[in-house]
Amino acid sequence: MKFLDEAKVWVKAGDGGDGVVAFRREKYIEFGGPDGGNGGKGGDVVVEAVDGLNTLIDYRYAQHFKARKGGNGAGSDRTGAGSDDVVLKVPIGTQILAEDKETLLADLDAPGRRVVIARGGDGGYGNAHYKTSTNRAPRRADKGWPGEERWIWLRLKLIADAGLVGLPNAGKSTFLAAVSAARPKIADYPFTTLHPQLGVVRLNASEEFVLADIPGLIEGAHEGAGLGDRFLGHVERCAVLLHLVDGSQPDPVGAWRTVRAELEGYGNGLAEKPEVLALNKLDAMTPQAKASRLKALERAAGRRVHLISGATGEGVPEVLRALREVMREREAAA
Repeated sequence: MKFLDEAKVWVKAGDGGDGVVAFRREKYIEFGGPDGGNGGKGGDVVVEAVDGLNTLIDYRYAQHFKARKGGNGAGSDRTGAGSDDVVLKVPIGTQILAEDKETLLADLDAPGRRVVIARGGDGGYGNAHYKTSTNRAPRRADKGWPGEERWIWLRLKLIADAGLVGLPNAGKSTFLAAVSAARPKIADYPFTTLHPQLGVVRLNASEEFVLADIPGLIEGAHEGAGLGDRFLGHVERCAVLLHLVDGSQPDPVGAWRTVRAELEGYGNGLAEKPEVLALNKLDAMTPQAKASRLKALERAAGRRVHLISGATGEGVPEVLRALREVMREREAAA
């Protein structure tokens, strides 16, 4: 299924049904009086987060959603039928934004969470509603109220416990494939990953977490260069970031600083998230290069750097345990 993480849709709630003017006319009843019923309520438009979805592709081709009008009232003081709601099912983690693409209307970050995004109109009153002791035969009935309508943006931010970041070709997809059942595309050229991938990492029989891989970042990504900042939102919800640096290149410190600058430029708290740093592609480095690059990166980052190889699996279990330890600390603090 094609991945789509953003869609613009138009929603229109149902108008309320009309009230009616009617009078009771029956044999042997001398003073029937008004008995026009009220109109029914128009249907709402509801957005609901459900399990089993991970893309907004359903809203690429169907972009207009309209609820039905409420039923009109009838004689014998009968109220019109209310219309059913229209429910838009979206993946967990979907945000609903106003047409300006900035105002957040709702954040559906849990299964079953739902929000009424366009409320249906109330039904109009029939003439029975206006009957009083001094107005015994009103001939007034109201039209139903119009339902709300608006354009909205749906933006998906995947729910993951940990996120992979790094320059293109840093070995993120290889790492994800090595630690989970995910099978992302792997090739020896940049931007192999064109959309986010999720994988479930199982540490043991009782512990597991979700790991997200996003397309590689390049300098200027937060301003739209390369694949831009479009996919950085998918790691906003992560508790910890795993920053992979390609150890086979001559300047790992520069690569680390480039990605850190993009995280800071993007904002939204990404630069402040806990980070586990790993020098990848250990199998492609000579012992001398491994020692010098590891030392330089630890000096620049001011923290421990893990040496790993996503291809051979060397050092990978230690990195996974480090990620899980950060998650435990965050859970305890919460």
